[in-house]
Amino acid sequence: MASDRPPAGHGSLLDRALRVAGDLRPGEGGTAALMSVAITLLMLSYYVVKIAREPLILSVEGGAELKSYAAALQAMTLVALLPLYDRITSRVGTRRLLFVVVGFFFVALQGFFAALQASLPIGAIFFVWVGVYGLSTIALFWSFASEVYRPEAGERLFPVLGIGMTGGAFAGSLLAGRLFGQEVRPAIVLQCAAGLLLAHGLTYALLLRRRDVRAALRSARPTAQPSARGASLAGFRLLVERPYLRLMALLVLLLNLVNTTGEYILSRYVVELADASLAAAGEVADPDAWRGAFIGAFYGDFFFWVNVASVTLQAFVAARLVRHLGVAGVLFALPAVAGATYLLASAGAGFAIFRWAKACENATDYSVMNTARAMLWLPTERQEKYAAKQILDTFVVRVGDMLSAAVVFAGTTWLGLGIRGFAALNVVLVALWASVAWLLWRSYRQLAAPCAEVGSAQQDAVVLE
Repeated sequence: MASDRPPAGHGSLLDRALRVAGDLRPGEGGTAALMSVAITLLMLSYYVVKIAREPLILSVEGGAELKSYAAALQAMTLVALLPLYDRITSRVGTRRLLFVVVGFFFVALQGFFAALQASLPIGAIFFVWVGVYGLSTIALFWSFASEVYRPEAGERLFPVLGIGMTGGAFAGSLLAGRLFGQEVRPAIVLQCAAGLLLAHGLTYALLLRRRDVRAALRSARPTAQPSARGASLAGFRLLVERPYLRLMALLVLLLNLVNTTGEYILSRYVVELADASLAAAGEVADPDAWRGAFIGAFYGDFFFWVNVASVTLQAFVAARLVRHLGVAGVLFALPAVAGATYLLASAGAGFAIFRWAKACENATDYSVMNTARAMLWLPTERQEKYAAKQILDTFVVRVGDMLSAAVVFAGTTWLGLGIRGFAALNVVLVALWASVAWLLWRSYRQLAAPCAEVGSAQQDAVVLE
């Protein structure tokens, strides 16, 4: 496997080019470059549909609250889907699994295209689907990457792959903003996303032809498969039984609860701005379409700047944090930024300040924190990388959304909380999140140490041969 090769010379031209962004060893550049292309194409597709969903749901009455409640429905959907996914991962090898998942979502995009062409109201359903799509496909990619690379190589190379991830998000938000700016119909926007997803699947085909990838998948293959009945709950069982995975689940739960509540705060601001802008514009032919265009343009611009910052952080900060501080450097960055964001909002900072603070929070999440979350899976086993990771990155994340929806409902209906009240609650949650991150970091160090010793022994064996 490429990640096990000892350093020798300066490597190929591609190795040297990618070494600017991370610590590549000779022979690792080809696989790392293809991995980066794969995640770039996936993020391009995801961000196109992610921005397309905003005007579909926020342009209806009560959009900000409906968006929060619709996010909770994703958790209910995943309750039904995840046992099926567990059974598939226990019976299907990695190669087939990649194409089954990509093919399923490609076909689903064609279904939504047909629904839009027929002018069917799909706002809430599409919102739920987009969340499942993004979380499932991105989690699948990082499961695959953590199966290809051992902890030592992953710590060096995941920041490089993260550049492709943040770069794709940046380009996707830019593309979606341009499409909406040119008044391209949402159905055509979805077909653009489908084409990008298809290209992503073709990149998997190229990766699976590489010798180092094939060798890694063979070495990671489990010696025994669980029974079909046990496999249906394997991921949930692992999360309950393994203390390390429980900490990861709690971290993700708190992270997403804070982030989704913060998105609600931002959505309230945006809807108020859209209403004020509509009132100032006077009489318009189609108020709903006008508000939808305003909201779509705002989020296109917002995600554009979020992803400019994400690419910058991923290219120039993430790898250096890992190099100098290890996993702790990327694990604690987001709680620090999120804590500052909601402290400002709870102190009464206006929308102009909150918008940019929230953009910084999202940028840190999409770059540095995504790198940390991917790295945390490096010392785990294959079943954990697929069955448990999908549950954590989809179901647990959506449980965070469900809790956020409950918080929004209670805060708006019973407690009468305003923006400052929700922000103050997030400050408390960030403090709990940082405490869990500390415990998780200590557990990671204990698990990664034996993996590093095994990798070193295997590398010595290769040298002796």
